[in-house]
Amino acid sequence: MSTEYYIVIPARMASQRLPGKPLADVAGKPLVQRVWECAQRSNARHVVVATDDEQILNAATAFGADCLMTREDHQSGSDRIAECVALKGWPDEAIIVNLQGDEPLMPAACLDQVAKLLADDAQAQAASLYARTADPEEVENPNVVKVVTGERGRALYFSRSVIPAMRGHDSVEAAAKDGCQWKRHIGLYAYRAAALQRIANTEPTELEQLERLEQLRILESGGFIAMAEAAEPVPAGVDTLHDLERVRRAFE
Repeated sequence: MSTEYYIVIPARMASQRLPGKPLADVAGKPLVQRVWECAQRSNARHVVVATDDEQILNAATAFGADCLMTREDHQSGSDRIAECVALKGWPDEAIIVNLQGDEPLMPAACLDQVAKLLADDAQAQAASLYARTADPEEVENPNVVKVVTGERGRALYFSRSVIPAMRGHDSVEAAAKDGCQWKRHIGLYAYRAAALQRIANTEPTELEQLERLEQLRILESGGFIAMAEAAEPVPAGVDTLHDLERVRRAFE
């Protein structure tokens, strides 16, 4: 029996690195439509696009999506999703998957996986995925977030730094050659509706602000994030024009 859950796709025009990104053409369709179609291939009960821009609202409505207008002042995608949950009136126990509006190649299996991961851990406030990596360039890149997990698979910490550290090795490359691996965090989240509302109503925490990683708010507040290795490889999303060209080629 599949897990019952909802998908919300936050989409905004004011991307710093690629303005107007949700409506960028990807093989004849706007990027946000490609993401919505990706979500439709999952077992989600319902998919909603949450935006603050009328152009996205009009485009999403035209291709058949359920699209909600939300406030312009949200600081994060989870804040926008929390407003969407409130507007929809979904129950506290509902599971919500946050699929970023720039992830058109996200495997449907991973969407279903992260929802089930949360459903199976009654104490967790959220769930997310990771992929193993030993690529020094990736491990040392501060834009690639690393996660360490405990025995029960829950997140212990997320960082832009190299964690765990490589004591006894002169470099990441040397450690990788010695068999070391790291866990690259994949920015796909599942939340329980009640927990999402609490997170959205909590002030940003110190570590969250230092690392600029919103998920640390949950850990700093004493919450749990269930983690698992992604069931399928997850291609990178669209952050830059180079990424957009790569995704266009994938669809063409």
